[in-house]
Amino acid sequence: MFGEMIGTISDFMYSYLLIIMLLAVGLYFTIRTRGVQLRLLAESIRVVGEKSSSRESVSAFQALMVSTASRVGTGNIVGVANAIAVGGYGAVFWMWIIALLGGASAFIESTLAQIYKVRDKNGGSYGGPSYYIQAALKSRWLGVVFAAALIATYAGGFNMLASFNLIDSMSGYSFYGDPQTSLVPLVGGGLLAVLVAVCVLGGGRRIVRITGLLVPFMGVTYILMALVVMALNFQMLPQVFGRIIAGAFDFRAIFGGFAGSALMEGIKRGLYSNEAGVGSAPNAAAAADVSHPVKQGLVQMLSVFIDTLLVCTATAMMCLCTGIVPSEQLKGAAFVQQSLSTTFGSVGPYFLTLALLLFAFTTLLGNLFYCEGCLRYITRERIGKRGLTVFRLAAAALVFAGAQMEFDLVWDVADVLMGVMALINLPVIVLLGRTALSALKDYTSQRREGKDPVFRAASIGLKEKTDFWN
Repeated sequence: MFGEMIGTISDFMYSYLLIIMLLAVGLYFTIRTRGVQLRLLAESIRVVGEKSSSRESVSAFQALMVSTASRVGTGNIVGVANAIAVGGYGAVFWMWIIALLGGASAFIESTLAQIYKVRDKNGGSYGGPSYYIQAALKSRWLGVVFAAALIATYAGGFNMLASFNLIDSMSGYSFYGDPQTSLVPLVGGGLLAVLVAVCVLGGGRRIVRITGLLVPFMGVTYILMALVVMALNFQMLPQVFGRIIAGAFDFRAIFGGFAGSALMEGIKRGLYSNEAGVGSAPNAAAAADVSHPVKQGLVQMLSVFIDTLLVCTATAMMCLCTGIVPSEQLKGAAFVQQSLSTTFGSVGPYFLTLALLLFAFTTLLGNLFYCEGCLRYITRERIGKRGLTVFRLAAAALVFAGAQMEFDLVWDVADVLMGVMALINLPVIVLLGRTALSALKDYTSQRREGKDPVFRAASIGLKEKTDFWN
């Protein structure tokens, strides 16, 4: 009963509300920024290499790694495979579109997070949508609602889903046994929960260090494997790209059964993958030590492209270049495992399990980094060490619970919770967008003068008091 209700809510949200909002907001900011996601792409790559002013500060690169750790997860493998299995080839095209348009939304929300970030007692910074909602809209209650939605989404929905996807990928191995009686979800979920607890009990700084080491290795290795599959099956590429475009514009299929169409599946899984406009990455963006808020907006914009245009496309090509026909029977990790096994034999599925392990682990850690910032906001910094320990142990328990859930329920719960965040954040960034656009104009003006841009709130006529830019 509960599963059916959540599924109905998910279909309604993504069939009507979020598809319109995501495309409209992304297109709006693409026009208003004059295509910042393409126009300043080279600049975003340059900015990533800038160092912070001190060793204790979070650099632009470290903030990129935390946000990418959360974005790049099991959804880039299992989520993409699901979208193709249910929506067909055309789902890949709509994932690309949501990433291209979402890059502009990601730029705006992360620039706002930098402008309205708050100084901590050690001189560092933190922030996110809750903080720019309160500072600019004077609404703490809405900030609290958003923070609670983020905690439910990331500590609950997303972390349970990451745990489920990892354990589910093992169902194809002989040691898994009968799915009805297998002990793998219990044992595997327990081990993963313990590992997460050990890491997060070390605090937020440890999360930054661990993800900073694992994310580049994980992403590069996975993309290289995809390139090998594409090279070995290069004769399939023209056919694959042709079917992606044809499937994307099969309007009879889209409007005849919208709930499982390429358009809906592509946008739903694209949003889950890159999180552009959802309001998660601004929490990492606010922690970065930069001379101008736009720098971190550009960095987080780049993270969207890394996630969808590189990693998600890598998965799509691995699935489709091997000639396996998408079908609902191949939902989950099975689609990718079967595709890899046709190219690499028995080694393929083992590689995928290892990739899922790394993707899931970094996602779990990056997600909790976001949640702890929102807990500080809700409690007005009074949560204390004991409260954080209780939360971290509860989050680890949810990781264990996720491994025991059913496929449809765990995906629908994650989609609905993510949708609630987007429904709050997207209208807010539209309302506050002028501030971020003024900051962009200030940044490009200084760059044209050959300067390393430095931001002052007064330079854009910002009336709200800020902790860093006065």
